[in-house]
Amino acid sequence: MSALLISSLREVLPQLNVASARLKQACTHRSYSSTHNERLEFLGDAVLNLCISHWLMERLPRASEGELSRTRANLVCEQSLHGIALRLGLQDALLMGEGERKTEGHLRPSTLADAFEALIGAIYLEGGLVWAQQWVAHCFRDVDLSSTAQVKAKDAKTQLQEWLQARRMALPEYELQEVQGQDHQQIFVVLCRVSSVKLSATGKGVSRKAAEQQAAAGVLKALELEGRSHRMKGKGKKK
Repeated sequence: MSALLISSLREVLPQLNVASARLKQACTHRSYSSTHNERLEFLGDAVLNLCISHWLMERLPRASEGELSRTRANLVCEQSLHGIALRLGLQDALLMGEGERKTEGHLRPSTLADAFEALIGAIYLEGGLVWAQQWVAHCFRDVDLSSTAQVKAKDAKTQLQEWLQARRMALPEYELQEVQGQDHQQIFVVLCRVSSVKLSATGKGVSRKAAEQQAAAGVLKALELEGRSHRMKGKGKKK
């Protein structure tokens, strides 16, 4: 683990054992060991969303539900987490296969964002929600919420979710279908299914999140085409 990351962890969580097996696993890429960080990433993603939601509720007492959702989405996006991971020196702490590191896999935005989430998952298991909240608050302490909230364009997943919520429909389900390619050049294939409107679409991306965005965009496109079709049929019936 890098000296910079250890220093930050000790500053925020002095009781945390920085040599714990969980923290080592959080920094372990699947190209290095079968005991890698993907399960911790799964947990950390959920914990991060909860911590950020709570943090935003306190920081933005007058924000609407929609504003809070968009701000949270902007804070936990891959680009944002990649930047935080770099500032923490997480790229120097990653354990990965020689081939992966030679292709600068330790600098890949999706890899660093995933490792940051895995680290949060490990911290949660070590000290519970309070420790996770303290760590998240530290990592996002310099964020300018006034500019973060002004998201120019909603991403596809947010648009789809808001469309469904406005109509009181069930939220979409995202299912990982396949992971193609080698460890250092993976392509994720995700299916987005909206049972309430009987629509689905598949997306591909260099990260699972990117694939989910593309799949959501596919469903939105299908909804748009379906809406146009209904309008055309309606016009055809008028005489």
